[in-house]
Amino acid sequence: MTDDADQRMPDQTAPHDAASAKQKRPVADLNRGVEVIKAYLRTLPDRPGVYRMLNDDGDALYVGKARSLKKRVTNYTLPLKLPIRLQRMIAETTQMEFVTTHTEVEALLLESNLIKKLMPRYNVLLRDDKTFPHILIRGGHAFAQLTKHRGARTEPGSYYGPFASAGAVNRVLTALQRAFQLRTCADTIFNSRTRPCLQYQIKRCTAPCVEKVGTVEYEQQVREARQFLEGRSRDIQAQLASDMQAAAEALEFERAAKLRDRIRALTAIQAHQDINVEGVDDADIIAAFQDGGTTCIQVFFFRGGRNYGNRAYFPSHDKVLEVEEVLSSFIAQFYDNKAAPALILVSHDLPEQPLLQEALSVRAGQRVELHVPRRGDKKRLIDHAVNNARDAHGRRLAETGSQARLLAGVAEAFGLPEPPRRIEVYDNSHIQSAHAIGAMIVAGPDGFIKNAYRKFTIRAEGAAGDDFAMMREVFTRRFERALKEDPERSGESWPDLVLIDGGEGQLAVVMEVMAELGIEDVPLVAIAKGPDRDAGRERFFMPERPPFGMEHKSPVLYYLQRLRDEAHRFAIGTHRAKREKAITVSPLDEIQGIGPRRKKALLLHFGSARAVSRAGLADLETVEGISKAVARIIYDHFHGEG
Repeated sequence: MTDDADQRMPDQTAPHDAASAKQKRPVADLNRGVEVIKAYLRTLPDRPGVYRMLNDDGDALYVGKARSLKKRVTNYTLPLKLPIRLQRMIAETTQMEFVTTHTEVEALLLESNLIKKLMPRYNVLLRDDKTFPHILIRGGHAFAQLTKHRGARTEPGSYYGPFASAGAVNRVLTALQRAFQLRTCADTIFNSRTRPCLQYQIKRCTAPCVEKVGTVEYEQQVREARQFLEGRSRDIQAQLASDMQAAAEALEFERAAKLRDRIRALTAIQAHQDINVEGVDDADIIAAFQDGGTTCIQVFFFRGGRNYGNRAYFPSHDKVLEVEEVLSSFIAQFYDNKAAPALILVSHDLPEQPLLQEALSVRAGQRVELHVPRRGDKKRLIDHAVNNARDAHGRRLAETGSQARLLAGVAEAFGLPEPPRRIEVYDNSHIQSAHAIGAMIVAGPDGFIKNAYRKFTIRAEGAAGDDFAMMREVFTRRFERALKEDPERSGESWPDLVLIDGGEGQLAVVMEVMAELGIEDVPLVAIAKGPDRDAGRERFFMPERPPFGMEHKSPVLYYLQRLRDEAHRFAIGTHRAKREKAITVSPLDEIQGIGPRRKKALLLHFGSARAVSRAGLADLETVEGISKAVARIIYDHFHGEG
């Protein structure tokens, strides 16, 4: 809630003077909001559904669900019985929208979906809700591939997870390669190999691509990997130990050594599982800690009896909301785009817990139990999660305080009227004019805002490689869009400060662009590296101000360096990804009429795209599936004829 909203509410203790006149409009707004809501009551059904309260601009203020829309909305016509927060919301309401549903469960599912989509400021909001990585043993192939997967489960195979981070899933993947030696290469690479790769040499793959292992033996490797990921690791280790003993007794020492290495790899995986609870196979542990009007929620993932990591969340909510209400809304939104496990352990009794449990079951397609443990191992597990939430909450408060001091220092250094809430930092990246991109990162009071990062593929002819032209294109596109989407600057998409990786020249180009667009009130600062690109000796350039530096050990300077380095990291990473994608594109893809089947036939016959480009017309015609007409098209493509 904003300070403006606070000022709009009536203050019964205000003296009857000029100040009291200012209170008449808020009272009128509240009365108007009530009348708006009453107008809808006449046609509202006594049925379950979802309602949306909207402001003058049509933006959603609040999304709610109800067993009876008529009864629930009637409550808003008696504002004096409601908290101040809801009175403010009613005062801003100028219209409402409704959707009826068959059941209250359907209403709850729709409510959580709309909250995540519309982000109404009077709801509890889960802002960071990325999908989690899984391990996939891909099906549909005689030799299954072991790989990391993120996103929709559209590919055939067995999925295991979720893992709390990419680092966690990568560690398990590496250990699984050592233990079960499954292939990780894509089918295209698998089909084109003629000799074992490095993974075979370092004993992380049995090289089915060149028939170093048969289908029966490889399927046994796959079966053991599945059993391990499903929590049956003890059975596998016991069997491997027995096989190792038998191999040693039969004097098959090389085989015994391989089995020993696999047992060690399995042990290494288990050593990383720092929390294991008997009787907890597949479960999520969700615990909340609240203090000072902010809430931290920790989510731990247990699958197959093993801990797959945890993540902390800080949902946005009104300070007066109780922890139980925040936790309930968080859970509904958290599982909106992911299936819940059969068991979810939670730290608090939730409002409407049976309804939420039924909604999660409907969404997951299986029975889901929400359980608040009172004693035993599961209670100790919840206590551990609460302690993690408390620690993360404390760190967040400390970081926020430190961040506030840094932003105040930035405002002082650059002469800003107040600490910036949104800082945008720009950088460019290219190699010899190829794959040029511009990058924008965003930071604020809570740190980096990664979902606001943007990349700009340079389109203008001749701009790639010209840093000034690239900067011109990036800023023109960025702020033309800002003017189009939010000309009144009523949202949070306009920066309070713009930092440019560059010097006087880059600043001049940006100033010129902003002047052409009629934008004169966005502070601009260019950061130039010091002599010999020495960090700590940066020079800062601002309009109508001589260049200046900062004290070498200044925390503000260090903070600005971090911002610049993050922009550089994002620009380089985006550029590298684009370059690698371009590298993987085959020249054969550019030939009209050459689809995946013909491309595969050509590569299998000649070995590489380069060999295809050098092949004669007669050689091309001998390839299976390549007619004389198609061979002519291919030959002409590479030899410039036609």
